[in-house]
Amino acid sequence: MSVVPILVWLERRLMGRFQVRLGPNRVGPFGLVQPMADTIKLLFKESIVQSSADKFLFHLAPAIVVFTAIVGFAVIPFGAPFEVFGQSIELWGANVNSGILFVFAISGMGIYGMVLAGLASNNKYSLMGGLRSSAQMISYELTLGLSALSIIVLTGSLNLVDMVKA
Repeated sequence: MSVVPILVWLERRLMGRFQVRLGPNRVGPFGLVQPMADTIKLLFKESIVQSSADKFLFHLAPAIVVFTAIVGFAVIPFGAPFEVFGQSIELWGANVNSGILFVFAISGMGIYGMVLAGLASNNKYSLMGGLRSSAQMISYELTLGLSALSIIVLTGSLNLVDMVKA
């Protein structure tokens, strides 16, 4: 069982106490089943899309952002390899020779999702917001690239596994 629902319940309970209210207390004993009720509510919630919006692109844009955020973790090593029953288990999805460039390229693809989200709504203010957020992401990636440059120079490799070993 995951610890996340318990931590969500604990956070809501503590925030309720800080704000001099009870917090979750309706669903289950002491509100312990509240995260499950929230999940069920989220799954069956109606999706509201403007009539003028492009529905396919409107739903594709968040998927692009989430996909790029998750795929970037595939090349990040989370620990040293270990053996189980003579089989070596590596704690990374793929050992790419230019892993850090892969992470930067994939994270840069998330910008397309932001612009697409603004464009799909068929609203000029949403488009301007999407362009603004993409400009912010590009400027953040510039500084992130410059900070990663020092690590690349120190390790002499673009491979993230080699960087962790160094």
